[in-house]
Amino acid sequence: MPLLRFLPATLFLSLATLFNLTLACADDTSLPRPADWAQPVEVQYNLYQMSPTLYRSSLPDSGVVPLLERLNVATVINFLPDPDSTWLPATGITQIQLPYRTNHVDDSDVLKVLRTIQTAEAKGPVLMHCKHGSDRTGLMAAMYRVVVQGWSKEEALNEMTQGGFGDSTHFKDGVRYMMQADVDKLRMALANGDCSTSPFASCSMKNWLKSAHIE
Repeated sequence: MPLLRFLPATLFLSLATLFNLTLACADDTSLPRPADWAQPVEVQYNLYQMSPTLYRSSLPDSGVVPLLERLNVATVINFLPDPDSTWLPATGITQIQLPYRTNHVDDSDVLKVLRTIQTAEAKGPVLMHCKHGSDRTGLMAAMYRVVVQGWSKEEALNEMTQGGFGDSTHFKDGVRYMMQADVDKLRMALANGDCSTSPFASCSMKNWLKSAHIE
């Protein structure tokens, strides 16, 4: 039975209200862009800079490679099932593939991505991308804001849905996940090196069985 059926009705009301406000405001370009939001770098690739060491974009092509080199990007993280080798030749940029879908995302996916970003940032700027640079990339960008940078859910959701990254109707699954995510548990699991927030998650059980077998 889906977890969301057990959530309070007020949560669904808040989710619906937030999403409706998002749809109404997503295309409003009259307001100045907040300085702490991701800032545009290259419109063609939906490329934005989130921090000195983190960028986000849609699926690039070989034309973006010189720009990535100028930005000193050391790692590209791909959320798609197809590898980046089709457009990114052996240039010295590390390629990491972590495919997932927002309608099937769970805490273990988020922790894997956030931990990978943090590890890669130690070696230089990171670019993460999906196909359009909006839903999959948008969710992980928002979770990075909340879990790693300490933003509130409201702040991260506002940037995700109103930041000009793509069609706002694509964000429904990401908004739903964020509304139910336990940020404190995610932050603790990330700090402790845990693969999930639950000891009963499949990755946690596999790790337990592996350690028990070794002992």
